[in-house]
Amino acid sequence: MSKREIVDDRFVRALYEEHGAVLVSYVTAITHDRHAAEDIVQETIVRAWRRAGRLARDGRPLRPWLMRVARNLAIDRHRRVAASPGYAGADALEGIAEVGEIDRALDAWQLADALRQLTDAHRETLVELYFRNRTVAEAAVVLGVPDGTVKSRAYYALRALKLILEEQGWGTDGLR
Repeated sequence: MSKREIVDDRFVRALYEEHGAVLVSYVTAITHDRHAAEDIVQETIVRAWRRAGRLARDGRPLRPWLMRVARNLAIDRHRRVAASPGYAGADALEGIAEVGEIDRALDAWQLADALRQLTDAHRETLVELYFRNRTVAEAAVVLGVPDGTVKSRAYYALRALKLILEEQGWGTDGLR
């Protein structure tokens, strides 16, 4: 066995030991199918293994990324099953309050983490514009910079935020 194979094997084992039970429980709540959940978690771990170097260098907690990937795989599976001939109905993703609440908490956690990675100037600009709901002119006054600077910072902050979120596994189609 090569050194890389040993390191990869250790990484996968550690990842599964630390996050496997939580992921299986989370995906089971979404799919209502323990066997499907185990398959989805296995695919999630494989995807993490493929990105092991990037994930390790990143330094951020892995669980939000793993949960997002698992959630996306569960949704993709559900869509595939629903689109297949003979699908009987009962949308398994509808009406699960706990899963929706977990998703919102996970989204908030990942967004907060992504915002912390921005420069102070970019983060402050986005907070003023999007979280405090200020106009460009109002944000400019609060930040003590010209309107054009607020617009420029917002543009580059959103671009940077989009890249960060994509790296975390988010679909950012709606993020401009």
